Amino acid sequence: MDYGYGDIAKMIDHSLLNPTLSTDDLESGIRLARAYEVASVCIMPYALPRCAELLSGSTVRPSTTIGFPHGGHATAIKRLEAERAVADGCQELDMVVNISKVISGDWAYVQDDIRAVIEVAHEARRKVKVIFENCYLEDDHKIRLCEICGELDADWVKTSTGYGTGGATMEDLRLMRRHAPAGVQVKAAGGIRDLDALLLAREIGVSRVGASRTKEMLDECRRRLGLEPIAVDAPEGPLGAY
Repeated sequence: MDYGYGDIAKMIDHSLLNPTLSTDDLESGIRLARAYEVASVCIMPYALPRCAELLSGSTVRPSTTIGFPHGGHATAIKRLEAERAVADGCQELDMVVNISKVISGDWAYVQDDIRAVIEVAHEARRKVKVIFENCYLEDDHKIRLCEICGELDADWVKTSTGYGTGGATMEDLRLMRRHAPAGVQVKAAGGIRDLDALLLAREIGVSRVGASRTKEMLDECRRRLGLEPIAVDAPEGPLGAY
């Protein structure tokens, strides 16, 4: 094997974005992500302050979404969302492009929309993942988005929200890795449901994967590496308010 546990764990953004997750679900998900030492927790914006509090002192980064899930927010609102996310302790921002404008070929609008969020994030030394929602796009759209993200110094290009009609495909990951500049990383989201799929994405050059099946994938990783299972600590005291 050409990887250790940390190599795989730090590829995972643990997703806590399902709108039906309860407060208890969010708390336990954050604690799980911390115990497994993943890269980040991507959580609904309202829960971000508590997420940042629970992850304080760990190597797991609090992250959230901007313009999620449809990308149709006005640019000014996306900028305000980004400013609020930074104020609430966000380290990485996953923003959705304006899909309608991409399909319409209004590239000036698309570029300005992405730039608005990147400016806020980079000024605060935070990072941005730009979500394309590939299931709705043609390859030409994806290629142009990769080029724009390179021009704007985006930190990642990302396949999907996980809430469209489809998620990451290996074909799209290869296309995005081929057309994004070397300094722009690639994130897969939606469809990476087991360790073997994650390892295949890693071979392509993907550096992050959005996942809700984090425990299953990392338990299997530890099993293959001959490591002991991880125990997740129970919360101490009452749950925090969101």
